[in-house]
Amino acid sequence: MGRVCVLEVSNYVVWDSHEAGSYLTLGKLQKLLYFAQARHLARFGRPLFPGRFEAWAHGPVLKSVYNRYEKYGWRNIDEQVFRPDLDAETDKFLKSVLDDLGALDARALEAMTRRDEAWIAAREGAPDAVDGRWEGHISEDLMREAELRRTDRDAVTV
Repeated sequence: MGRVCVLEVSNYVVWDSHEAGSYLTLGKLQKLLYFAQARHLARFGRPLFPGRFEAWAHGPVLKSVYNRYEKYGWRNIDEQVFRPDLDAETDKFLKSVLDDLGALDARALEAMTRRDEAWIAAREGAPDAVDGRWEGHISEDLMREAELRRTDRDAVTV
């Protein structure tokens, strides 16, 4: 599995949500990308795509994705995108993440990020900004460690 660009991954998530008939906001997209990146770091020890998440008040944000889809705000991203041509392993990996988390809404995913140790650590010292933006970067090492702990907890509770 090779690294892909974040645009390909975000296009896959948008395409998949359209296929599933799921409501996809920018907030939900950001969180799905975050959890896909964290899960990839935990499973494979390397990022799925390049890019650093910032710890904004409502959850992790990739500025490039924010800039691409900000016009939608909290509305459904209804832009037509085509299924990106990803290698089979990346496709399978993303499908498993979306099968697991894609049915959750943005609020449920935000609640998950508010319990995420890596996001919490990056928010330390964040000012109370009106728009909630904070350029504190979330450590990939902490993302990986938090996902490994989350996976261990999930395995115990099953």
